[in-house]
Amino acid sequence: MATGGKSNEEIDYKSRIGILDQNLDQPMDAEAEKLTNKYEDEKFSRLLLMQLAFQSLGVVYGDLGTSPLYVFYNTFPNGIEDPEDLIGALSLIIYSLTLIPLLKYVFIVCRANDNGQGGTFALYSLLCRHANVKTIHNQDRTDEQLTTYSRATFHENSFAGKTKRWLEEHTFRKNALLVLVLVGSSMVIGDGILTPAISVLSAVQGIKLEHPKMSSDVVVLVAVVILVGLFSMQHHGVDRVSWLFAPIVLLWFLLIGGIGLFNIWKYDTGVLKAISPVYIYRYFRRGGRDSWLSLGGIMLSITGTEALFADLSHFPVPSIQIAFTTVVFPCLLLAYSGQAAYLTKNTSHVVDAFYSSIPDSIYWPVLLVATAAAVVASQATICATFSLIKQALALGCFPRVKIVHTSKRFLSHIYIPDINWILMILCVGVTAGFKNQSQIGNASGTAVVIVMLVTTLLMILVMLLIWRCHWVLVLIFTGLSLVVEGTYFSSVLCKVNQGGWVPLVIALAFFIIMYVWHYGTKKRYEFEVHSKVSMAWILGLGPSLGLVRVPGIGLVYTELARGVPRIFSHFITNLPAIHSIVVFVCVKFLPVHTVPEGERFLVKRIGPINFRMFRCVVRYGYKDLHKRDESFEKTLFEGLYTFVRIESLMDGCSDSDDYSICDQETEQPNDVPLNHSSNTMPLNMDGTISSGDSIVSLNGHLHNNTAIASSGLLSNPAEVNELEFLGVCRDAGVVHILGNTEILARRDSKFYKKIAIDHIYAFLRKICRQNSAALNVPHESLLNVGQIIHV
Repeated sequence: MATGGKSNEEIDYKSRIGILDQNLDQPMDAEAEKLTNKYEDEKFSRLLLMQLAFQSLGVVYGDLGTSPLYVFYNTFPNGIEDPEDLIGALSLIIYSLTLIPLLKYVFIVCRANDNGQGGTFALYSLLCRHANVKTIHNQDRTDEQLTTYSRATFHENSFAGKTKRWLEEHTFRKNALLVLVLVGSSMVIGDGILTPAISVLSAVQGIKLEHPKMSSDVVVLVAVVILVGLFSMQHHGVDRVSWLFAPIVLLWFLLIGGIGLFNIWKYDTGVLKAISPVYIYRYFRRGGRDSWLSLGGIMLSITGTEALFADLSHFPVPSIQIAFTTVVFPCLLLAYSGQAAYLTKNTSHVVDAFYSSIPDSIYWPVLLVATAAAVVASQATICATFSLIKQALALGCFPRVKIVHTSKRFLSHIYIPDINWILMILCVGVTAGFKNQSQIGNASGTAVVIVMLVTTLLMILVMLLIWRCHWVLVLIFTGLSLVVEGTYFSSVLCKVNQGGWVPLVIALAFFIIMYVWHYGTKKRYEFEVHSKVSMAWILGLGPSLGLVRVPGIGLVYTELARGVPRIFSHFITNLPAIHSIVVFVCVKFLPVHTVPEGERFLVKRIGPINFRMFRCVVRYGYKDLHKRDESFEKTLFEGLYTFVRIESLMDGCSDSDDYSICDQETEQPNDVPLNHSSNTMPLNMDGTISSGDSIVSLNGHLHNNTAIASSGLLSNPAEVNELEFLGVCRDAGVVHILGNTEILARRDSKFYKKIAIDHIYAFLRKICRQNSAALNVPHESLLNVGQIIHV
């Protein structure tokens, strides 16, 4: 109950502080100290949130903030015939900014993040966790026990349950969902090429206003030099200079907002009537088809909104909401209103509307800030492209490329050399090829509106399946989004021949690369699953596997988390010896943003104890850094030691020696918890190959074999002997065995499948990083086993 607008708790807190002020010699009681700490924490949280809101300006809103540089020129490329058209266009801009960035993205879509990660692949990961829609089925029930694998449960007959079944019923729907995600991702990459081009070119265009005789080629050359410098500096990372981004963008917003306010007061305060939607109706009635075609230019006022969602990983949602509502939104409204007010009196200046409306006294400072803001905006879209490609790579939708982490503090700061130079070449080509803002603007608008449509369709599934919203709310969201974005889409389609074809061609190229790579990876995985070696065959070989067991440990890398891969039988069939200990290592990525270190490794035994065969499943999220280094290998072997110890302790309640001869996958629902050394380690009884394979999840506080042996917990002599044997084999040497599999289409395959597999996929495999490089396997201990498979 409130008193005078203040809660009882707040009054009690203040009264306690007053009493303490009167008698400082008396110690603070526990309740007062608790209240003090609570309010100090709240005050600190508010300050931290404001700080993050300030920093988000430089990362999230750079692209959206530079749109005033070119919107009115692209809206009226042929000039302004009637000043009333400016009011109608301004009204469209106001309601576009309100409906799309403010309501849809900042307050709705941003809430659909995957533990802070945004973008189309983050939405796809959310859907993959709540429904079985992932086309590569390499997940296990143990993966769902991860602390980061959050998923909601719902009744089978609920609307969410029906939506889930509808998605899972047909493979076509799963593929259609993947295609939708890839289309949106391809368009984001296309926008990552177009945004630097139009932002930098529009910013440096102001030079020509002061020097009218300057050739347009000189302006283009300056823009190209800035772009080349921008991309050339990417390998240094942005961590060292990122502290400059927020002040630059904040200064930019304050400048355009202040200039807009000045122009409204100086030229025409009547433009404020554009807040009435009636002028939108008059605009279309008066202009007809020309007004409808001008929507492609108005669409540019909300470019950067998709980058807002893609760059969400850096900041919490409340900080982004605060920054947009208090700084970005009002400053943009003032900037566009000020330009409209200026153009009502100077209709012939629409080509350089932004720079013409700047007071002469601050022209050059604004030009410098505009160029710096354009560089920051370009940096944001480039980083968003890098993050998206890393997510696609983790989910098996992009060829293996080198990823460099440019910051030790922030894993989200990455650099991809190959993609960086491709983006630079395409961006410079677009800038030098078009040479004007209009055609680049048409291209950018096409890319942006397609990404927004894809986001809307994915959000429908998120609202139904994950949020479980009422169908009326879903219908309202869908209707408003599709009406606005569908209208814009119909307009930009008419400008495909005026530059709009560029993002379509770029997106098509990246879509083919991603889809063919995913298709080839899927076919290879399906072949591995269907051709895995049966347990009966393994048992028939005997403890020595029918070969000479040489000292050492063989790490056999495979994509299978269950079963013995065909590459193993291919290896031992062609070579007369195998290592004394064989470990099948499966590195897989899950549809989660990260996997905690303590839950990354799963270890289990394959076959009887005297076979000395193990499996280690290593799990990563799409945000995690996968680096096979000394710590990786050390953790893997510590897992083997811990597994042997726990297996010996569980000998009385485990049937690990009772193996079936058929390769059936059985499920046992319950995990058996085991507490050791004050650390709880889950022991899962999983029948992947046998009826009782034990899986041990490591918690990151493992001890090596010497520490285990000296702890006094090893009561089983066989366990001590096996730990010693593991140590001896490790000292003898470790060999990494990788399968070099070549995929060919069958002779009776369709021609498009042969083109995809035999030509495109084969070409991508040749130019991408080899598996050994991606896994960071040392060449001196690498053994490649080649095989050819037909799919």
